[in-house]
Amino acid sequence: MPGKRIEIDGETWPVLDLLARDRMMTFQELADEAFAGLLKKHNRPVLLKTALRQSVKQLGSAGALGRHRSKKITAVAPGDCGHGRIERQAV
Repeated sequence: MPGKRIEIDGETWPVLDLLARDRMMTFQELADEAFAGLLKKHNRPVLLKTALRQSVKQLGSAGALGRHRSKKITAVAPGDCGHGRIERQAV
């Protein structure tokens, strides 16, 4: 887990420390709970796996899946009228 430094003012730190002691939690556990609540408030997923699931659901509900038509690619011999080009045909 990457470590980050944050600065907490002198009035807030004792209150957070007391809260952590009262709840028998570490400061990291308090921070995890606080950030999870903030993300939930703004409708953001906490876990990457959840974010990917939401993304797939949004793509599926928007009708983006299944819109692509498959194309059949055929090669034309150099001696044919196609002059060695590859042509695409919609299927």
